[in-house]
This record gives sequence, C-alpha cells and structure tokens, in this order.
Amino acid sequence: MIETASTATSRRSRITPEREAELYEAVLDLLREVGYDALTMDAVAARTRSSKATLYRQWGGKAQLVVGALRHSKRGHAGEIDTGSLSGDLHAVVALQDDRAMERNSALMRGIAMAMHHNDDLRQVFREQIVEPEMGGFRQVLQRAVDRGEVRPDCPALDFMMHMMVGGFVTRALLDDQPPTQAFLTSYIDAVVLPALGVSTD
Repeated sequence: MIETASTATSRRSRITPEREAELYEAVLDLLREVGYDALTMDAVAARTRSSKATLYRQWGGKAQLVVGALRHSKRGHAGEIDTGSLSGDLHAVVALQDDRAMERNSALMRGIAMAMHHNDDLRQVFREQIVEPEMGGFRQVLQRAVDRGEVRPDCPALDFMMHMMVGGFVTRALLDDQPPTQAFLTSYIDAVVLPALGVSTD
C-alpha cells in the first residue's frame, strides 16, 4: 500500500529537518550516480549512516523516499506566485531555478521518467506528490489570469498550458542537445505559451 503525502510527512516528523535535508541530498546524489533502478535502500543507508529499518519506517519504500527527495529539491510552487500578470507569473516560475540547477534537474528527471515506464509504484507516487500538486499550482495561476481578464475562459489552449511548459523543458535536450536555461524558457514562454493563450507580449 502506498503512503499518502500527509502520512509520510507525519512519519518523517520524527527526524529533524536538518537530518531530513541531508538524507534527501544523499538520495539525489545517488540517483545521479547510479540511476533509480540501481539505487538501493542499502546504499542510501550506507551513504547516510542510517539503518535500513529506519528508512523504511520513515518513508515506506524506495519510491516514496526518492519522490520525497525530488519534492524537497524544488524551490517554490507555481500556486504561491502572484505577480499580477500571467507573463510575470510564468517568468517567475522559470526564475525559481538558476541554469546550473536546471541542468542538473533536467538530467535527473530524464532518468526518473525512464524509470517510471517500468516501475508502477514510482509512477503512482510521482504523480500523486509531484505532478498533481504542480498541475494544481498552474491551474491557480491560470485561474487568476482568467479572473483578471488576461485569458478568455473558453480559450482552447488553457487545457494544454502544462503540456506546453513541460514540453519546452523536456525537448530542449532532445532537439538541441542542450540543457534548458532561464533565457531559453523565458523566450519560449513569450513566443509560444503566451500567444497560444491569447496574451500579448508587446
């Protein structure tokens, strides 16, 4: 049975935030070194000088621990951003990560995406704890834009804004063999996302 985010948070409250941050950083380092499939709870326990029993007690399993580490590494949430304009909000989302962090996270997420194809538990936990909250945050951003009159409520592109944002991030490496950068994503938002939503960038 997969733990909910609230249950996992309650269980993790038994360790200090500092210790939790150390554990998460070690998990991300291991992910970058060996990938999801080769990462084991034994390796995490050895790297963090923890007992495997403690890790299972606190997180329940590898998928929950890895997704917890990914969530912890995120800086800010789209739903918390309100600059007064859709353009400002989307640019602020891009600014949450500098280019170095974006490059590291892009490579990490490509590996996680591949692992999700044959790990049902990882896919479910990732969707529940990362995808759905992110989609909820972007819905808030879009609803504010609609309420301000920036975007028509019947705009057909509204349902695809998240797809466009993720697409720009993912395909940068695939098509250009380069990591996404703040400059690239800001230009992409201005040239593709905002016009599709009927928002002027003049």
